[in-house]
Amino acid sequence: MRVPLAADVVRATAEQHGVCIRPFTMEVGDPDTGELRYVAVPCGSTIESVCGPCAKKARALRITQCREGWHRVDEPDFTPEPPTEDQTALLTLRADLFAAYQQAVGLGELDEAEELREEITKTDDELRQLGMRGKLPSPDAPAKQAVKRSTKRRQDAPDLPRRKVSKATVGREYAGKYRPSMFVTLTLDSYGRVHDDGTPVNPNTYDYRRAARDAVHFSSLVDRWWQNLRRVVGWDVQYFATVEPQKRATPHLHTALRGSISHDVLRLVTAATYHQVWWPNHDERVYIDGNPLPVWDAREKAFVDPATHAALTAWDDAVAAVDEPAHVARFGAQVHSKGILGGSEEAGRHIGYLTKYLTKSTGEVVEATNDRQAAHHERLHAELALTPCSTKCAVWLLYGVNPQGAHSRMTPGHCKGKAHRRTTLGLPGRRVLVSRKWSGKTLADHKEDRKAFIAETLAAVGIVKPVTDTSRLIWRKVDPGDQYAPPRAHLLMHAIAERIRWRAEYDTALLAAAGPPPDLSATQNAA
Repeated sequence: MRVPLAADVVRATAEQHGVCIRPFTMEVGDPDTGELRYVAVPCGSTIESVCGPCAKKARALRITQCREGWHRVDEPDFTPEPPTEDQTALLTLRADLFAAYQQAVGLGELDEAEELREEITKTDDELRQLGMRGKLPSPDAPAKQAVKRSTKRRQDAPDLPRRKVSKATVGREYAGKYRPSMFVTLTLDSYGRVHDDGTPVNPNTYDYRRAARDAVHFSSLVDRWWQNLRRVVGWDVQYFATVEPQKRATPHLHTALRGSISHDVLRLVTAATYHQVWWPNHDERVYIDGNPLPVWDAREKAFVDPATHAALTAWDDAVAAVDEPAHVARFGAQVHSKGILGGSEEAGRHIGYLTKYLTKSTGEVVEATNDRQAAHHERLHAELALTPCSTKCAVWLLYGVNPQGAHSRMTPGHCKGKAHRRTTLGLPGRRVLVSRKWSGKTLADHKEDRKAFIAETLAAVGIVKPVTDTSRLIWRKVDPGDQYAPPRAHLLMHAIAERIRWRAEYDTALLAAAGPPPDLSATQNAA
């Protein structure tokens, strides 16, 4: 019984050599030769407890992305490539179909309009397959005009100087050779005194409601902070940021900003940044636990009161009746900012700190280590369960409001959004936030750069890898119960052998590039 199982040995060997331990089995067919084979495709998980090798690769890729964009000295080039003949032809066809669709809708020919709409959808799919980016006019009916709100700044927030934002993204250079950038940490406000472990000193006075709402709207508050910062400094500040939970289970932001910014300016922008939530009031529930909940009425196409059968307030009507914001999210007074030079040991240390927790799930980071923390997390989760996370959240039904896009599959008070999960405690879904002009590349571009570097290194010593056009192959995901698919252990062993061969080739190329070792066989004087 103490002898290790073969599957455990294969798994441990795969982890040792950096091979995915839970790959997908794909059936690959070659239409030219008729060859059919099975390939193990890495799962691509970013969580180390799920797949350690894939999570480490993803973190290494983020480290590369952060390093390449933090202290850039040149502006990234975003000049679009000219459209190909196929793209131009499809765009012309799409424009003709869209014009015909609008004409059919105007004449009331709904059947023809529906056929044209399907053709437009197919054309959009073909454009995406050809690498077309950006949004095209949608054939759907235009949405109702949103309620206009005043953009006048709140009187309890300090004024901010406003400049025209230039297209520059590279920071200022000092003394002809120094180009520092910033590392900034932002936290949310206090909700009550806490112990060293993050638990409230007095749970009865701790403001759990505000903590839950701030967590739900944290991403919108961060977006507003970047907008304000760019308007104040007058150039397009780029960022690489990660969102992590504090001990008190509230989110805070670590961000690398390109360019140098005054500490006073950062504190001023933080103090003046707020996010107003123009939602219906949701302080008091209409439907309490134990009472009948709203039910779906197919004729009304909305949820109705179980006693009176009157439809609940429509979302648009509820928003139109709002006179003041239901919540105002703000940052706390604590702002940590530091200037860092590129290429320094300190820059590498802060990059490691930025990506420290990317291989852990949110539940692992906020895991309670004592009963007091567990009770604190339960209180916060209970408040998050009653806090609407979006305009389409089913929790709105508890407050007598039909959420936007309500449908019969909704369950009043139960939403599958990440904000309501016990494992996330309201933290935003995206843990990494990267601006579009940060490094001038996407994650896929960074992967291709890594492959190109390895290919060039091998080619320098005469090892040329064949390039296979995978687009012409037919790929099909194999179900776990497929009797013809090889066992996962067989695919893992094949992937391990392939990785060992690749590593040996790469090491050979590195040794050849370094040249012959020094002659140390003779005495020290002779050498």
